[in-house]
Amino acid sequence: MTIIQVPKPPPGAMNPDRPVSALLKAQMAHLHEAQKRLPFRLQSELYINAIRTEAEASRYVAEVTAAILVAHKRKKLPTAKGAQMRKAVIPKKQKRKNPRGKSTR
Repeated sequence: MTIIQVPKPPPGAMNPDRPVSALLKAQMAHLHEAQKRLPFRLQSELYINAIRTEAEASRYVAEVTAAILVAHKRKKLPTAKGAQMRKAVIPKKQKRKNPRGKSTR
């Protein structure tokens, strides 16, 4: 396996007061859609259209990601690490008996 060296970002790269970029807005929109499927008590109270800075976006992303992880742990869903999904067992249709002894057709 080839190891790829990633340089450290410069010290001034993190600016919590910087306006939210289009990439962060798109990520927040995806997370907002994902959190709609969570139980109400796990949903974030932050309104994504009110988020203006990278620090606020970071807080929202962290909060929703943590809620999704909690929901997965509670349902004990399989992870992507080799776990296999259980297939739903669908019962076979049983023929109904007519109480009068005649055919149903």
